[in-house]
Amino acid sequence: MVSWDADGVRAWADVAPKEGAVLVHSLRGFIDAGRAGALVSDHLLQGESTRIVTFDIDQLLDYRSRRPEMTFSVNEWTAYDEPYLGVDMVRDAAGAPFLLLHGFEPDLQWEAYIRAVREVVGRLGVELTLGAHGIPMAAPHTRPLTATLHGTRQELLPDSVSFFGTVTVPASAQNLMEYRFGQWGLTAINVAVHVPHYLAQSSYPQAAQRALKGLEDVSGLSLSPEGLDAAAVRASEEIARQMAESDEVQALVTVLEEQYDSFVEAREGALPIDGELPSADELGAEFEKYLSQQRWDQPPGS
Repeated sequence: MVSWDADGVRAWADVAPKEGAVLVHSLRGFIDAGRAGALVSDHLLQGESTRIVTFDIDQLLDYRSRRPEMTFSVNEWTAYDEPYLGVDMVRDAAGAPFLLLHGFEPDLQWEAYIRAVREVVGRLGVELTLGAHGIPMAAPHTRPLTATLHGTRQELLPDSVSFFGTVTVPASAQNLMEYRFGQWGLTAINVAVHVPHYLAQSSYPQAAQRALKGLEDVSGLSLSPEGLDAAAVRASEEIARQMAESDEVQALVTVLEEQYDSFVEAREGALPIDGELPSADELGAEFEKYLSQQRWDQPPGS
């Protein structure tokens, strides 16, 4: 299922931390509201990268349910968005090396894929596995972005109020990997950014910046969220333009602002929440609605 690049393995061995090696994973696939995870991956790959591991994507992808795109020009095929899944060595802003697992989320053989990642983690001396993605949330873009950090070691997670009680949602390879890693005694943490649900289908760089900040806080890496400042400004300008053209969107944002402010006031005052925030069932319903809107004939965010 995996092939190892000998030169890449040697390059990693030459610079790998003696302890505390980090693997970040962000895949194109099941759910990534605001393209938060995809933007994180693109951002981290802007510098030099060295391939270490390549997965056999033909074993893992269901091409009929999630078709890659091809480009036809006049009378010939000129491009193919070729599926891939691999692990590269990259560096943070301070030059510290870490690993990035990126590409297409597997449709098939999840358990075999996760065991393969476990082999990669063990062979390359990874002690901390981190993921990032966006989830749709009934929250306004006019308030600070929040995130849920979840993982296999509670002492590494921030001591913050949870937005969720208990909610059942469809599984993903990313979340199953965290679950299996916990069973195996490995450290895995995911940063799930709460993206305003009305922006879930759009590219929202602010969500990627929040994800990068969460990854930095846990790992100590320097991931330069400010590198997305210009894209975030453009996104804000486009959102403002669309709001100005829609009374319906303005009304929705106003309601969400009231709900958010009520939650913050209750939390800061240690008061019980008055029930205006969405329940776990409502959040689950919003999640399902988001999934139903995905175009499964192509990778999300493409």
